[in-house]
Amino acid sequence: MSKKLIGYLLFFAVLVAAFYYFLFRGTDNWKVKLPQLSYVKPFMFRNQDGVPFTEKDMLGKVSVVEYFFTTCKGICPKMHVGMKGIYEAYKDNPDFMIVAHTCDPETDSVPRLKFYADSMQINTKKWVLLTGRKDSLYQMARNSYLLDDPKNNFEKIEDQFIHTQFFALVDKSGKVRAQIYDGLKADELEKLKKDIGILLKEKATGNFVNGIFTNNPQ
Repeated sequence: MSKKLIGYLLFFAVLVAAFYYFLFRGTDNWKVKLPQLSYVKPFMFRNQDGVPFTEKDMLGKVSVVEYFFTTCKGICPKMHVGMKGIYEAYKDNPDFMIVAHTCDPETDSVPRLKFYADSMQINTKKWVLLTGRKDSLYQMARNSYLLDDPKNNFEKIEDQFIHTQFFALVDKSGKVRAQIYDGLKADELEKLKKDIGILLKEKATGNFVNGIFTNNPQ
């Protein structure tokens, strides 16, 4: 191969590299993305202060989602040891929050959730505790966050009880990302902590419908 041809090939390679640099400069398009698993469907529950909380309150935030109940003596305290580590790592970041849903709304009233939050000594603007209708809470767990088998929806609601140690990770646009994390495994908690950092650096993407930001597929 002649030196002139090699020179042309090198020049062409530099041009291609420069083209892609200027095309993707200032964007995240060149980075490997954490996979999307689902998205957060519309909901309305009440937080520990009795204030309505909806999917719109999660937009613009990277959220870790969990299910628990205040009278749990088994896995919930262990889960919250791991979650407290996540909370301490990111509690000062304005774009981060934890969204904890009760799986026992008959017991976990608004005042009880408030007492539980106070006992954990958490900032409830950063770690929100939610209650609501049991069927709605369970539908969200299964169809939005993928924290339980959707087949369980076919059982009578009064016979259902979700008891899961798994956490979901939601990005700023309301998409469930990366994987479902086992809150009892140290390696998965470390992976969750790392993935939160990745999503915090991403820009929110979505659409405005009637002036409201939405991530729902078109």
